[in-house]
Amino acid sequence: MRESSLPSRRDLLVASALLTVAAPPAQAASRISREPPVPPEAPRKTLGMVLFDGFELLDVFGPLEMFAMLNDRIDTLLIAEKAGPVKSRTGPAAMADVGFANAPKLDIVMIPGGSGTRREVDNPAFLQAIKTLADDTPQVASICTGSGLLAKAGLLDGVRATSNKMAWDWATAQGAQVHWVPHARWVEDGKYTTSSGVSAGTDMALGLIARLYGKAMAQWVADRAEYRWNDDPTDDPFAALSGL
Repeated sequence: MRESSLPSRRDLLVASALLTVAAPPAQAASRISREPPVPPEAPRKTLGMVLFDGFELLDVFGPLEMFAMLNDRIDTLLIAEKAGPVKSRTGPAAMADVGFANAPKLDIVMIPGGSGTRREVDNPAFLQAIKTLADDTPQVASICTGSGLLAKAGLLDGVRATSNKMAWDWATAQGAQVHWVPHARWVEDGKYTTSSGVSAGTDMALGLIARLYGKAMAQWVADRAEYRWNDDPTDDPFAALSGL
């Protein structure tokens, strides 16, 4: 073949440009709607997160961030022994809005974990306070070793529950009558929802949103938070890593 019959570099560039122009546009990814898939319905719900000295930061603020995406239908507040600053395990304090004695009627109450749980299991006044809240609240959830507090208060007797896998022996020792589930990201049993350690609380919170408002709503919240939700409560790789 003679060299003059081969396409020039200029010819190839022009052909490539023409093909690019002629190609159909790629389908645009669907955008995240600013409006939730489920409209709000009255009455509003109230979620109370319990604080104590030594709480785990992500246990508290991971779930709260998910529910805060629904502030068109849910109010959130922090509850402690008394209103005011409460130090976390790592130092930063959170401001409790109300004390136990002045807590309003709740629709959801959450109990976090953290190093302070080791102290509070031996605090009868604290255990009675969370028992009173839980008895009067339709949905009760715990994050991490918070399930140890619920167990010590006698709230999980006969209930399936899970906890932080690295603190499994300590947590499960708080309630011999609890049906502890070692391989679970979170566990739902009646009004009680308990999660594995720390970050699992965020997945559990989305699971609770799905129970209350449907899975499409939970996925919308996760997308708005740019969070990759592990939506399978049985998917727990950390149990094996902790020898369970």
